[in-house]
Amino acid sequence: MKGDPQVSITSTPRQAYDALIDSGVVRPDPAQAHAIQRLQALSEELVEYGAQMGRKGWAARLGLGGRRQPPPRGIYMWGGVGRGKTMLMDLFFEHTPVEARKHVHFHAFMQEVHRRIHAFREAQKAGKVGPEKDPLIALSRVIVDQAWLLAFDEFHVTDIADAMILGRLFETLFEQGVVVVATSNRHPRDLYKDGLQRERFLPFIDVFMDKMEVIELDSGTDYRLQRLKELDIYITPNSAEADRKLEKAFKDLTVGMEPRAVTLNVNGRSIDIPLAAEGVAFTTFSDLCAKPLGAGDYLAIAEKFHSVVMNGVPRLGPEKRDQAKRFVTLIDTLYDAKVNFVCTADAPPTELYTQGDGAFEFERTVSRLIEMQSPEYIALPHGGGD
Repeated sequence: MKGDPQVSITSTPRQAYDALIDSGVVRPDPAQAHAIQRLQALSEELVEYGAQMGRKGWAARLGLGGRRQPPPRGIYMWGGVGRGKTMLMDLFFEHTPVEARKHVHFHAFMQEVHRRIHAFREAQKAGKVGPEKDPLIALSRVIVDQAWLLAFDEFHVTDIADAMILGRLFETLFEQGVVVVATSNRHPRDLYKDGLQRERFLPFIDVFMDKMEVIELDSGTDYRLQRLKELDIYITPNSAEADRKLEKAFKDLTVGMEPRAVTLNVNGRSIDIPLAAEGVAFTTFSDLCAKPLGAGDYLAIAEKFHSVVMNGVPRLGPEKRDQAKRFVTLIDTLYDAKVNFVCTADAPPTELYTQGDGAFEFERTVSRLIEMQSPEYIALPHGGGD
């Protein structure tokens, strides 16, 4: 849960959004315009509020040495796929002058929370921590020491364990002055809908609604789908021109946002994604299929990204048997999760693997690669129905 490094603040969130409009990268959208206006207002409030949340402001946080300023309300943006939630979140995060901030996918955050709680309880069993200590209070202090502005992508609750933890954890975080900005496909009132023992989760929703301004992004236009429909999805053959097309596809899908290297942690192993932004991963065939990766690794990628852009899919055969098997597993995983797949390849799907002991099994992959280029597949929501 280490804080992100400080970035250069060259403009405000609103100025950055207007620049995207002026350049034609983003089309004017009333719902987005309203959201960026509210994010801009929050960014301005955080400048003054940040004085008491910094190291020199510890006395104010504890209610000593003067009146403590109440934290501004956070912002919760929700709506369907492709409405611009992630883009707006990134613009806010990149251009808000708060050093102690953390931007994280909510699923990864909760995995880390469970890991730390488990380690805390193990320390209690070993007598290293007093049995009266509350792991959630201890964890909240660790989080606040590192970042008091938390930005969550894809806020959702589907697990009873998460539901039982969230209320107490976030209540403690809010008490310590944390400000939260989040994106989600669901309204807060629909979080953990129909979940087991949901009545125990309802108090959290009330607290959350009190601390957050809820903004719906629903212009009726799925910009992600619109951009994908305008792209070449399967580019062949591999060439310098194909590389240029693929780079342009990645830039279009990420709305010109600055990409960064991303590392996913899966069961103690690290998976390096060379470039990623706006829920889109840019990688190569060698990165994902020439290394000893398996279904669990590909599932982590499918959960994290709604689109994968891959460079350099080669012709396959017996000499690349292991790589071909991994490619089959990768495509199966992306297909099941309704992840969009854009690539450059040596040959069309039907000619990628025509000879060898894996050619017959590869026929299903051929079928899926063809289907993944169709408008019907592209229009499916990531995850198969979120």
